[in-house]
Amino acid sequence: MAEESQRSSAAEIPVTSNGELDQSPETVFQRDPYSGRPGALNLSESCVTSSNFASTTEGIIESGPYKGSASLPTSPVAPVAPSSAVASRLARSSSDSQAEKGAMNAQPKSGAVVLSDDLKNPAMEKLDLVRKWSINTYKCTRQILSEKLGRGSRTVDLELEAQIEVLRDNKRKYQNVIKLAQTLASQLSQMMQTQRQLGDAFADLSLKSPELHEEFGYNADTQKLLSKNGETLLGAINFFISSVNTLVDKTIEDTMLNIKQYEIARVEYDAYRTDLEELNLGPRDAITMPKIEQSQQQFQIHREKFERMRNDVSVKLKFLEENKVKVLHNQLILFHNAIAAYYAGNQQQLEETLKQFHIKLKMPGGDSPSWLEEH
Repeated sequence: MAEESQRSSAAEIPVTSNGELDQSPETVFQRDPYSGRPGALNLSESCVTSSNFASTTEGIIESGPYKGSASLPTSPVAPVAPSSAVASRLARSSSDSQAEKGAMNAQPKSGAVVLSDDLKNPAMEKLDLVRKWSINTYKCTRQILSEKLGRGSRTVDLELEAQIEVLRDNKRKYQNVIKLAQTLASQLSQMMQTQRQLGDAFADLSLKSPELHEEFGYNADTQKLLSKNGETLLGAINFFISSVNTLVDKTIEDTMLNIKQYEIARVEYDAYRTDLEELNLGPRDAITMPKIEQSQQQFQIHREKFERMRNDVSVKLKFLEENKVKVLHNQLILFHNAIAAYYAGNQQQLEETLKQFHIKLKMPGGDSPSWLEEH
């Protein structure tokens, strides 16, 4: 019976003679509620008329209106309430996930704040240093231009300035003495080379000329002696050049560096002094008073620096004068005795002069160590 009811309620689908589905607008689908299975769809009250597949007549689908219920079918299964254990596990998992999200959101924020704080302080310090350097450079440049144009005043220590000028003049003269001594040493070296060659020529002629053997021999011995004494004199001159060069390029130059620092401190002192004088000549109100106090502090700082550098230069000049006199006294005695003994032909006195000043001559080829010393 069930099968017959289902067959009766089945829709008769019209097809064309070619076996295709009929697309007539009169075709209507109808859904009946099925009592055995909820939600099942049935096509009811449909009439399908079809002709033979070989004929050219098309089928017609007739369908009535939909008579089913608009509400959803109810399920025969009873609802199951969740247990308390499952609810507690769900609550714990949701709370843990929220805590993890909160921690992840809070971590990058704190890290970003620390990074910005770390980068802020060095940047501000550099900007502050650049600002101070710019202000100081501007003030010093203005002071120098004012002095050159004759509009600004400068602080002058007459006694110290005179000593500095004498030192500069002496340095130029010492450098000239070193240059002349180097020229003398070069010429003496060339003369020694010529004397050696001349002595060798005389010795060769003494062997090849029996009738002039003694005469050529005397001249050969004299030239060789002069060449040997010239080596001793050359050692004394080179020692003199080295000592005076050390005095000029190291001792005096070190004092000149302190003098340059003193002059820079003097320009800074005059620049801030001029700035303070200009502010004192202006009006005194709530705006200018803080500037005057700040300028007074800067002036005091540079004043102390200037006085300290001036005292250092005075002490340096005093010690330099003592050292200069001591060094030049010994070197001038050495130079005089060596020259006098050389041109007097006193070989013994020349050698004693070198021993007096602990001068060791460098023999030709003596700079390179021997084969035994290397191995």
